[in-house]
Amino acid sequence: MTQRLKSILVDDEPRGLSSMQKLLELNCPDVEITALCSNVDEATEKIKQLRPDLVFLDISMPVKNGFDLLKELKDAHFEVIFVTAHNQFMIEAFHFSAIDYLLKPVDDELLIDAVKRARKRIAEKTGTKNIETFLHNMQVKHSPQKMKLCVSSLKGFQVVELDDILYAESSGNYTNLNFTNGQIICTSKPMHEYEELLEDSGFIRIHKSFLVNLLHVKEYVRGEGGSVILSNNKEIEVSRRKKDIFLTKMKGFYKY
Repeated sequence: MTQRLKSILVDDEPRGLSSMQKLLELNCPDVEITALCSNVDEATEKIKQLRPDLVFLDISMPVKNGFDLLKELKDAHFEVIFVTAHNQFMIEAFHFSAIDYLLKPVDDELLIDAVKRARKRIAEKTGTKNIETFLHNMQVKHSPQKMKLCVSSLKGFQVVELDDILYAESSGNYTNLNFTNGQIICTSKPMHEYEELLEDSGFIRIHKSFLVNLLHVKEYVRGEGGSVILSNNKEIEVSRRKKDIFLTKMKGFYKY
């Protein structure tokens, strides 16, 4: 039998609380709602008292918002699913930090999927790292290269600096991240997911098998497609199809 997840709902709007409560009761019988809170102070008290597994947290609230709650509970031994209105940068930060979000009005299927992912993270005990990474990424939102990335690997879960990634190499349904210190992490995501996630943070797909960090491109060698030499002297082929896109992005990245 699946263990029930003790959960707390936080939203300053009574309609938002009742709507989420009904959605969970209908779609997620494994979620046990232990408290409904309408502000951050009340939620902080209930979280300390009830020690939930999962908190559904509205971001935009008067006086104190959802981020303030997380900052006050620095040692957060629970998972968070944010409930929010659309904000493009914030969504990027959610993805980088492996934190789930639901856009209002909440879709039933997306709610079910988010709870499933939260259950997995609870089992892996990654909540504190996810939240710390998210808060860091929100602070450096205007400097994408300074963001951190939560990586699920075959050995567990790690938080890495984007600056430290040299390149990613496709390996079937997996991706090998190669770092400046020589470390390689085999991750459980396919290359196209990293391409979508990192494309606005100085990374570009130069070949079907390679995604490189422009920060570490030291030299471009001319040719039909050419090749790049990275800061560790690794040479990687640029496919003919990707050549023009790569050169355009390089010029924009270094603004010359």
